[in-house]
Amino acid sequence: MRLSLILSAAALLVPSPASAVGGSGDSLRGMATVPGGMHERLYAVAGLDRVRVKGFALDRDPVTRSDFLRFVQANPSWRRGFAKTSVAGRGYLTEWTDDLNAGSPAELRLPVTSVSWFAARAYCESRGKRLPTVDEWEYAAAASETRADAGRDPGFIKRVLNLYAGRSSRAPRPVGTGLRNVFGVRGLHDHVWEWTADFKDARTSGAGDHDHASGSKHEHDMFCASAAIGSADPSNYPAFMRYAVRAGLTRQASLGTLGFRCAASLPA
Repeated sequence: MRLSLILSAAALLVPSPASAVGGSGDSLRGMATVPGGMHERLYAVAGLDRVRVKGFALDRDPVTRSDFLRFVQANPSWRRGFAKTSVAGRGYLTEWTDDLNAGSPAELRLPVTSVSWFAARAYCESRGKRLPTVDEWEYAAAASETRADAGRDPGFIKRVLNLYAGRSSRAPRPVGTGLRNVFGVRGLHDHVWEWTADFKDARTSGAGDHDHASGSKHEHDMFCASAAIGSADPSNYPAFMRYAVRAGLTRQASLGTLGFRCAASLPA
């Protein structure tokens, strides 16, 4: 009787494959809940400069090399030597020693980089998650340790700029470190640039092109939209830098300074 109770209790502690996201009663283990609110876009879309972002879940930390190694072990088509060039550029996982060697124990703790948008999306889907939208990512990134919206705080903006200036593809910070914002999300500005689902300029994509919940999308080429003209806040230099980075990306791009984290829609 005692043994059966112990086994039953242990079973409750083991998450199911889909336990990370969505659906009534699912656990959001490893994710932070970001409550909904109003988000001021850098550029207005369809005349809207402020939009309501629904509450969502976001990984507390970026995906590590160790995480992605487990993914390619289980999905051979995403290994460096097997991934098609149509979904992974020439630099795909270039820092790895070989297909299944992501580095030393210390390197396994680094954020995974040199991963294409397609590969990042596939990883999130394998976890029952999705990539965050630009609005979701920027909404979460505007939070400081104490304020949900510090996007117009000169001190916060200066700190973020200093973090961006200190980034290095040769020596990225290990995951688990960095600024932890009021939502419990960590390292949004400390490590690497991060993929978003609709990384292309929202002004050219058009409202409704991306279904945030289902992940369906109407894809267009990316156009640069990093000029201050028409922006909601010309002093928000970190946001301009992020938009400039996104402007130069293709879905196959694999950069040593570009990683990702996953998001999830909250249960209804």
